[in-house]
Amino acid sequence: MSEAHWYVVHTYSGYENKVKVDIEKTIENRNLQDQILEVSVPLETVIELKNGVEKKADKKMFPGYVLIHMIMNDDTWYVVRNTRGVTGFVGPGSKPVPLTEQEMQSLGFKNEELIVDFEEGDTVVVTTGAWKDTVGAIKSINENKKTITINVEMFGRETPVELNFNEVKKM
Repeated sequence: MSEAHWYVVHTYSGYENKVKVDIEKTIENRNLQDQILEVSVPLETVIELKNGVEKKADKKMFPGYVLIHMIMNDDTWYVVRNTRGVTGFVGPGSKPVPLTEQEMQSLGFKNEELIVDFEEGDTVVVTTGAWKDTVGAIKSINENKKTITINVEMFGRETPVELNFNEVKKM
């Protein structure tokens, strides 16, 4: 199997978040989670001064572009290329060119090896976010995306919730 790389996709200006959401829906609908690993709209926090008050705001680092971590093949190329709002991959002609390790590091994406001691069936407690202090058993682990899925009870039903490794700790 091919190795996953980061690719840059050009979008209509202002459509970056819509493209991200649409690609993520398509990944789920076509069951491509193992081929398209992550879709990212890089943001940077800036401090704006409005009416004498400092406010923190997230600003797109690259307006008009979306980063996608994926394994390039005909299926993934077709899915991304035919998403509404996408004008094409960055690269010469129609051939997408992956970003190099140096380019990813300069963007702040570290290729860290994260070693986790989670296993399916382990009980974990959520440490941050909307599900803070929720306890659940691990149903699945996705090491590529660095996420786990636990079931939480919501409205009397078991509902799967995907969490990052750093949002939970083992009990």
